Amino acid sequence: MSVPFPFTAVVGQDDLRLALLLNAVSPAVGGVLVRGEKGTAKSTAVRALSALLPEVDVVPGCRFSCAPGAPDPGCPDGPHEAGDGVRRPARMVELPVGASEDRLVGALDIERALAEGVKAFEPGLLADAHRGILYVDEVNLLHDHLVDLLLDAAAMGASYVEREGVSVRHAARFLLVGTMNPEEGELRPQLLDRFGLTVEVAASREPDQRVEVVRRRLAYDDDPAGFAERWAAEEAAVRARIVAARALLPSVRLGDGALRQIAATCAAFEVDGMRADIVMARTATALAAWAGRTDVLAEDVRQAALLALPHRRRRNPFDAPGLDEDKLDETLEQFSGEGDDGDQDPDPDPDGPGGDGGGGGGGGGQPPQSDGGDPQGGDAGARPEAGEGPELQAPGAGEQSAVRAAEPFRTKVLSVPGIGEGAAGRRSRARTEHGRTTGARRPRGGLTKLHLAATVQAAAPHQRARGRSGPGLVVRRDDLRQATREGREGNLVLFVVDASGSMAARQRMSAVKGAVLSLLLDAYQRRDKVGLVTFRGAAADVALPPTSSVDAAAARLESLPTGGRTPLAAGLLKAHDVLRVERLRDPARRALVVVVTDGRATGGTEPVALAGRAARLFAAESVASVVVDCESGPVRLGLAGQLAGELGGTAVTLDELRADSIAGLVRDVQGVQGMSRRAA
Repeated sequence: MSVPFPFTAVVGQDDLRLALLLNAVSPAVGGVLVRGEKGTAKSTAVRALSALLPEVDVVPGCRFSCAPGAPDPGCPDGPHEAGDGVRRPARMVELPVGASEDRLVGALDIERALAEGVKAFEPGLLADAHRGILYVDEVNLLHDHLVDLLLDAAAMGASYVEREGVSVRHAARFLLVGTMNPEEGELRPQLLDRFGLTVEVAASREPDQRVEVVRRRLAYDDDPAGFAERWAAEEAAVRARIVAARALLPSVRLGDGALRQIAATCAAFEVDGMRADIVMARTATALAAWAGRTDVLAEDVRQAALLALPHRRRRNPFDAPGLDEDKLDETLEQFSGEGDDGDQDPDPDPDGPGGDGGGGGGGGGQPPQSDGGDPQGGDAGARPEAGEGPELQAPGAGEQSAVRAAEPFRTKVLSVPGIGEGAAGRRSRARTEHGRTTGARRPRGGLTKLHLAATVQAAAPHQRARGRSGPGLVVRRDDLRQATREGREGNLVLFVVDASGSMAARQRMSAVKGAVLSLLLDAYQRRDKVGLVTFRGAAADVALPPTSSVDAAAARLESLPTGGRTPLAAGLLKAHDVLRVERLRDPARRALVVVVTDGRATGGTEPVALAGRAARLFAAESVASVVVDCESGPVRLGLAGQLAGELGGTAVTLDELRADSIAGLVRDVQGVQGMSRRAA
C-alpha cells in the first residue's frame, strides 16, 4: 500500500488546507470544491486528508458502514443486532470521471430478481463512501447522469437503486470533495451549489516557496515511508486538534449578532436561496471550534464568507468567482454593533496547523498574497468584465483594436441532424443510457437498463421446455433484453469567425461578438465542446482548439482584433483541418460548424471560387453547418446565403438568431439541409 504525502507537508495553500480541515471538523459544512491550474497540489492535499480523519465505528460485516449505536433501519444487510462495533479508518473513495451508473450506485442482479424474487445487490461507490470522503478529480468533466445521482444522494443522504419494480435503499452521507481546472470547462450550477466551500489555488510566484515545494517532493519520492515518518508528529497534532474541535463543536454558540452579519452579507452579495446562509453559519461555527473557542466572532463570519460565497454569486458562466472584500468589510462593519458578540475581534492563533487558526491566508479560496502571483491565477481563462477587453499595443496596418461584445441574448436552438452516440449533453438527438425508451436489444456486456416486456416475451415460448411448474417465470441470461433509449448529446460547436476589415465597424463587430458570446452561453448550457477559428488579413488561425472550456473561448473572443482582407477559403480550410483531427480524438462526437461572416471573400486569386470549393468539402462530408449572416445596411448582396448553400447548411441573420425574434422560426439544421439538397 502506497504511503500518502503528509497533509502537513503541503507547502502554502493555506485556504485549501483550512477548508479541508473545517470539513473534517464539521462534515455538515458540505464539502469543498478546489479550483485551480494544474500542478498545484489539489489532489495531493485531498488524498492526504483521509489520513487525518478520526476512525469510525461500524457494524461488523456490514457493507454499508452502519454505526453500531444507530444502524440504518433500511440497510440491505440489516436488520442489525445491538452490539459492539469494530473501528476502522475513514475511507476516501475516488469516483472516476468515466464511471458507469452501476459503479456509482450499485447494481441489482436482475436475473435473480425476476426468477427468484431475491434482492441480490452489489454496493457501489456511494455505499463505500458512507461516513467518509467521496473524491471526484476533474469533477467538471463528470457526465450529467452521474451528476444527477450525486445531487440526489447529497440532498437526501441516501442512495436509491430501482430497476423494474425492484428497489434498494441505503444510507449515503459523505464529505464531497471535488477538484477541477477551470480551463477545461465549468461546473453545472446545481452541483456547484452543493459544495459548501470553494477555494482557488495557484502556484506560488515566490522562488523560496517553489524551492521548498520541489525539495519536499523529491524527498518524498526518494523515500515515502521515511518522509512520512519525519512528519508523523505534525500529523498526530493536527489529528488530535480535529478530534478536540469535533468535541467542542456542540458547545459553540452562534449569537444573534453573528447571525445578523451572516444574513446581511448574503443579502448584500445577492446570493440565490438560503443555502449560503446555512453554510456560512456552519462554517463560522467550525472556525470557532477549530480555534478552540465557544463563541463565533466577526472574524469567523468574514472568513466563512470568503470560503462559502464566491461560487454562489456568479451571475453567468463567464463571471469569475470571487468577492469584493471592501464591500464585505463595509457590510460586516455596518452590522458589527448589533447583537451580543458582533464587535469582538481577538487575535486568532497564528501557529495552528490549519494556517491562520481560522484566518485563512488569502481569503475566499484565493492563494496567499505573499506568493506575489495573480490571485486569480487559477482562473486565467475567465472572461474580463464588459468594457475591459485587452487592447493591442501596436496594431498593424489596417488593423483595429478589440471592441467589447454587446449584451448576450437567448439564442434559437441549433441541432445536428440524425441520431448520434456521443457524450451526454443537451443539443442533438442521440442514443444514450438515459431518456425515453425506444426499443430493446440483447445486452452487450453487463445489463444496465432492463426492458421488462421484451425480456418476458423472449422467455415465454420456452417455459414448457424449461420445466416450469410454479408461478415464477423461468428466465435465462439469453432472455434478458437491454432497453435502448434516446436522449440528447453534446456536440463540438466550431465557430469560424470573420475578423476582416469588412466586419470592422465597431458597432457592427460589437453586435457580432455579442451573437457569438450568446451562442457560447448556449453551448455551455448544452454541455458542448467548443473551438474558435478566426480569419483575416492573409491567413486563418485556430484561436482556440476544441475544448470544454467555454470560458476560454469567451476570453479569446473578447480580445479578437479586426482588419485586413477576407481570406474566407483559408478560414474554411482551417476549420476542416480542425474537424479532421478532432474526429481522430473523439470520433463519437458530432460537429456543428457556425460560420460568422458577411459572406465576402477577398485576397489572392479567385477568392470567391476558392471559398466555394472549400465550402463544398463540408457538404460532401455531411457536416452540419449554420452561417450567421452579419451583412447590414439597406443594400445586401446575399453572399452569406450563397455560402450556406455551398456548405449544405442554412443562413440566419443576427436578428433571426434571437430566440424571441419574430423574423424566423426555430431552426433545425436537418430540415434546412434537406431543402438545400433538394434544391441542388
